[in-house]
Amino acid sequence: MSAGRLHLLATWLSEDTPPQAVVPAAALERLHAIEHFVVEDAKSARRFLAACGHPRTMREIAMAVLDEHTPAGQVPAMLAPVLEGKDLGLLSEAGMPAVADPGALLVAAAHRRGIAVVPWVGPSSIVLALAASGLEGQRFRFLGYLPAEAVARRAAIADLERESSRRRETQIFIETPYRNDALLGDLLATCKDSTRLCVAADLTSPSQTIRSAPVEGWKKTPSILGKRPAIFLLLA
Repeated sequence: MSAGRLHLLATWLSEDTPPQAVVPAAALERLHAIEHFVVEDAKSARRFLAACGHPRTMREIAMAVLDEHTPAGQVPAMLAPVLEGKDLGLLSEAGMPAVADPGALLVAAAHRRGIAVVPWVGPSSIVLALAASGLEGQRFRFLGYLPAEAVARRAAIADLERESSRRRETQIFIETPYRNDALLGDLLATCKDSTRLCVAADLTSPSQTIRSAPVEGWKKTPSILGKRPAIFLLLA
């Protein structure tokens, strides 16, 4: 029996953009051949697979859910199809799986079992935002979410700005869309006018916007982000 492999397959960042516009043909071809998937959300994964033109009906595709609530002890069992010689696909909720994503647990489990892990090219909001920002691309750090509470968030922003200046390092972070404008307001209130700030929203979608300017420029021409998926980047 030939050995199965774990394939890391990127999904769309925006459902307003066809998968064929952002996922390479070779990755789509591989996806079409896989019948077993581990996904972050079954409903959105089905929409993505259907939009990709998967030849199987959704009832014929086996899915296990691995999200932030999945106990770590349940993850190794999700590799059962691979141990039976079948390929297994890992899908994130948006973009590349296993980067700022619970799928990393499955990848680690695969390596422990000696299973081959195959990453396929596809969109990553973190990399796209960094490339489009014009900020420091040799030294950067992704921090995930900042504190939700306002005072703690401003303190975290001040720390990030100091670290960015000391290390000459781009700081990258995200926020729940409904707090985008609160975060932007705290960034403008906390950071020095010379600090460079980039916000990339709705990446790869028709409504994509990427603005990169000193904080002083943001203050002179205010922006309202609204409830859009966004990546924030800061360079002091």
